Amino acid sequence: MRLPRLLTRTTVAGVALLAMLGAAACEGRTPRTTGAPHGQLTLLSLGPVATWDPQRLSSPQDIAVAGRLFLRTLTAFPAGADGAAQRSPVGDLATDTGTADASLRTWSFTLRHGATWQDGSPVTCGDVRYGVSRSFAAPFSTEGLNYPLALLDIPRTPDGRSTYAGPFSGTGQSAFDRAVSCHGSTVTFRLSLSLADFPQVVALPVFAPYKKSQDKGPDGSYTVFSDGPYRLQAAWDPSSGGTFVRNERWDRTSDPVRAARPDSLRYVEGTESQTAVQQVVDDAGATRAAVTLDSAPPAMQQQVLSDPGLKARSVNPAAQFVDYLAPSLRSAVMRNDDVRKAFAVATNREGYVTALGGESTAAPAYSLIGSPLPAHGDDDVLGGGVTGDPAAARDLLEKSGMTLPVPVRVAYRSSPTADKAMAALVNRWQEAGFAVRLQPLDKDYFTAISTPGAASRTDVFWANWAPSWPSAGTVLQPLFDSRLNLTGSGTGRDYGAFADPAVDREMGRISGLADAGTRAAAWSALDTTLVRRSAYIALAQRKALYVAGSDVTGLSANEALGGFVDLATVGVR
Repeated sequence: MRLPRLLTRTTVAGVALLAMLGAAACEGRTPRTTGAPHGQLTLLSLGPVATWDPQRLSSPQDIAVAGRLFLRTLTAFPAGADGAAQRSPVGDLATDTGTADASLRTWSFTLRHGATWQDGSPVTCGDVRYGVSRSFAAPFSTEGLNYPLALLDIPRTPDGRSTYAGPFSGTGQSAFDRAVSCHGSTVTFRLSLSLADFPQVVALPVFAPYKKSQDKGPDGSYTVFSDGPYRLQAAWDPSSGGTFVRNERWDRTSDPVRAARPDSLRYVEGTESQTAVQQVVDDAGATRAAVTLDSAPPAMQQQVLSDPGLKARSVNPAAQFVDYLAPSLRSAVMRNDDVRKAFAVATNREGYVTALGGESTAAPAYSLIGSPLPAHGDDDVLGGGVTGDPAAARDLLEKSGMTLPVPVRVAYRSSPTADKAMAALVNRWQEAGFAVRLQPLDKDYFTAISTPGAASRTDVFWANWAPSWPSAGTVLQPLFDSRLNLTGSGTGRDYGAFADPAVDREMGRISGLADAGTRAAAWSALDTTLVRRSAYIALAQRKALYVAGSDVTGLSANEALGGFVDLATVGVR
């Protein structure tokens, strides 16, 4: 089976599972007992929001906000405290999560009655087709998520570009019409491969409908034409934000996902995270009804978590990214299996997490399949524990046939925190018999480490990754399927140049398994194989900390939305 090569950004993120609920403090105030909309919620964020256009959105935080306020998709991930329920999509604009043929290559979704745009017109199948079609045209094709290009059964040119150029040129229109078609209120997608996860894929904004008459093309970056519970009151100001008010045309009975509790939401852009947290901690005036959208800086997290009142109005969920190391199999040193295993066994994950800021900022990880994903496993497959075992690692290194100390160059993306975290790993590696040289890079990091010559300069690459939806398939396949990554122009996202045709075939097989439980078990087993072979070394699952004022109710973070604040449930007293 030939898989599509992903040409542009796919980190959405995405998107992992489980929710962490926090009760809002309520000293001296009488809580409202009705579910009626009430008050204005203030959202504090550094930003900047690059766009609100669904086919251009790529920031996971912006996707999480847009998807709860004004942008509906065929399916969506529900709110609530039940992590298993969160990671199971439900019908949003569609009546359910779709129907597939036996091959899992053809999927159909029927739109529910009552979903309308802010002008009162119904959301139609044609609107869905038009929205998806926009993703093939510039600038959407290079700025947004590229899953329609990657997945739809539309021919491509030898260099990987689609033969369909979007709705503005008409080039290749017949190919698009075969891949995305309408029959009444039912939209049908024909894919180029079997994909059981497709109901989760269409929860991404790139598959959202768009009303053609409202399309301003490249000039519509901040145009918001809502089919959700809120609409933009006035033009969005890229330097300061804007206010979302009630969309009078939104029908609550047509929306199974959004509670839409505040009367309005004021999005304040340009607020540094430290300033935002301090304002909410002070809990005065309008900030009593405010919530931070960016994680609190590590230096402030202990202040929040050590105070029972502040802790009660905060949430500390697993965030979307897992940090890891990719040993280069094109490196003369790291081609040796025992050397890679020794490096993994000596890795001090606890020291790395402590340097990042402690247990509120991250948790030690043994797998790239993060804790919110169904296929996640906590097993320390190779041994070494969270602090690393240099003695056991030295035994492996002595069996490798290499002369000790073994020189290893480790590249990473430099920042003050990353410099400390990587330095915390060096001692255990050196105790095991490695002579480690850190290589901090501060510009165009991921481009630099994926170039053809990177392996001649470096033996191990630091990286991180986040799933695009709650499935291990959006972790292992983008990173380790050589068919998607390895070309003469570089390694793509497979920074260590891992290549095994049997593993490639297994990933294709797993993607086509219809049963979710069977699929998760298969991904977990494959992940164990990759860890045993030291194809990668997981370091830490990142975490976030969000804080709300004392007038905020229903604060939660939805890990199916990347671990961000879930605005489907937040309200104001």
